Amino acid sequence: MTAVNLGIPTKRHDHEIEPLAPRRKTRQLNVGGVLVGGGAPISVQSMTTTRTSDIGATLQQIAELTATGCNIVRVACPTQDDADALKVIAKQSQIPVIADIHFQPKYVFAAIDAGCAAVRVNPGNIKQFDDRVGEIAKAAKDAGTPIRIGVNAGSLDKRLLQKYGKATPEALVESALWEASLFEEHDFRDIKISVKHNDPVVMIKAYRLLSQQCEYPLHLGVTEAGPAFQGTIKSAAAFGALLAEGIGDTIRVSLSAPPVEEVKVGNQILESMGLKERGLEIVSCPSCGRAQVDVYTLAEQVTAGLEGLPVPLRVAVMGCVVNGPGEAREADLGVASGNGKGQIFVKGEVVRTVPESQIVETLIEEALKLAEAMGAELPEELKGLAGPVVQVH
Repeated sequence: MTAVNLGIPTKRHDHEIEPLAPRRKTRQLNVGGVLVGGGAPISVQSMTTTRTSDIGATLQQIAELTATGCNIVRVACPTQDDADALKVIAKQSQIPVIADIHFQPKYVFAAIDAGCAAVRVNPGNIKQFDDRVGEIAKAAKDAGTPIRIGVNAGSLDKRLLQKYGKATPEALVESALWEASLFEEHDFRDIKISVKHNDPVVMIKAYRLLSQQCEYPLHLGVTEAGPAFQGTIKSAAAFGALLAEGIGDTIRVSLSAPPVEEVKVGNQILESMGLKERGLEIVSCPSCGRAQVDVYTLAEQVTAGLEGLPVPLRVAVMGCVVNGPGEAREADLGVASGNGKGQIFVKGEVVRTVPESQIVETLIEEALKLAEAMGAELPEELKGLAGPVVQVH
């Protein structure tokens, strides 16, 4: 009998995923040591919520963002006190700092002089900005400072609002490309562009149009996306559509939530799309009438217990015998639960059976063993968590 090829991977536990589409080819920028565009990994950005003039608080928040996996951070610069603080912040930050400039062109020069890794300008609300492009281009070129042209639907140039009636995809793109052309007149092309809108559909259309008309790297964002749940859904939908087409070089998830939550969501989106090496991934069932254990609690406790684990690990937490053994066997580590007990799988093999009350601690113990075998340096809070577990047969 001839074997039928079902397309099943022959290499066990291979978690690498082919991208859905080739990455869009762009120019490449160096943003304070982080390469953007030109095939470089997609970077995750966020923005501090502190007053930039409060140097200590701002640096503390940047440290928290860095620890969460943020690659580039943006800080607001609405006042002279904020501009004065940029030099210290840019020097002491562990990740590149972008100054966010609105209304006052003089702060663009202050940010460049302070050594910021890049400057974001919003052409729709900087007075007489077009008349200062030549000066800004020269200062930025001399310092090697990239410029992000950040167009927002909420602050679109009045001339374009009159032309289009509202912030359409075409209006956003025209604004961005017009400003880019002014920089190009001065032979400045270290440019990144964003065209943000609060509606994911409009935003997707705008970036699609923009990607067809320029070779600049693009920063993706759904602006004013909303509270954590809504903003996560809107951002994931918009980013997923564009990233699946190879569009996007940096991302920022804009949430009405602490900035570290933006970074967590951003990284998770990239991991889910196969565009970033996966860290801890919990595979857990949604539960149903077949479940014989509390899957929700188990999944939450395992996730919390393994937070900070510095290795890519897929852990399956399953609640019944339908898909449980298969998912647990294909994961690095897993449990198939039923009748008040759980079969623990490590690399596809059952290593022990434990009562439901010991499932979480057993999974954590086995995860730490795998991490140590991979040569990982465990965080202090995870060291010493492994202990003897009574086996149940």
